[in-house]
Amino acid sequence: KPRRNDQGWQALGECFKRTIQDEGFGSLWRGNTANVICYFPTQMRSLKLLLVLPQALNFDRDGYWKWFAGNLASGGAAGASSLLFVYSLDYARTRPANDAKASKKGGERQFNGLVDVYRKTLKSDGIAGLYRGFNISCVGIIVYRGLYFGMYDSLKPVLLTGSLQDSFFASFALGWVITNGAGLASYPIDTVRRRMMMTSGEAVKYKSSMDAFTQILKNEGAKSLFKGAGANILLAVAGAGVLAGYDKLQVIVFGKKYGSGGA
Repeated sequence: KPRRNDQGWQALGECFKRTIQDEGFGSLWRGNTANVICYFPTQMRSLKLLLVLPQALNFDRDGYWKWFAGNLASGGAAGASSLLFVYSLDYARTRPANDAKASKKGGERQFNGLVDVYRKTLKSDGIAGLYRGFNISCVGIIVYRGLYFGMYDSLKPVLLTGSLQDSFFASFALGWVITNGAGLASYPIDTVRRRMMMTSGEAVKYKSSMDAFTQILKNEGAKSLFKGAGANILLAVAGAGVLAGYDKLQVIVFGKKYGSGGA
């Protein structure tokens, strides 16, 4: 049975230490191939839709709150549409990443690679096994992407004015704060979906995302919904870079800023 963070890892540092001791340094990158494959299509599709959706939905800045809601809706829709294309890859990334050796000596992993994840899951659970937790994931991605893109596009023209308007580092700092905020807001949902993912191929499964949420709260407490959230603070650097970098790219290529009334 795969070992999870709530089965002995008390902190991020301990997780690193024990994983390297038990399985080697390379195990920190298990499942990263699928992550690389799905990352670029997700980001590119989301960013492309963000250019189209605000115009299609006809949200303008005549009324700030209407414009603000339009940014949130556009970001959420962009994230949800991207999820449909990459969810099975996200599943195939999650399973090997949580697939610890059965024992320190002579232990075997449940999966031998990306293709093996697909093969074994399809054999035991069918297509549904690759998409377990998809519904709650849609909710999570709408919350995360809606806040991630929507808050940045709405707050940047308000907070970054004057000399800060064209500052990459100011944009990066704002992006980092927003990425962390969006991540924390959606993290409990992400915990539920990953728990549901981990039941594919197992004898006992959650009846629904609500059942998973209820059981986690009942058996482990509310704090367990945020286990591992500290690592997301480090990962938020990448998310902030995407926001600030995309803003700069818009200026270089098109001579205008997205999210500042230029798109």
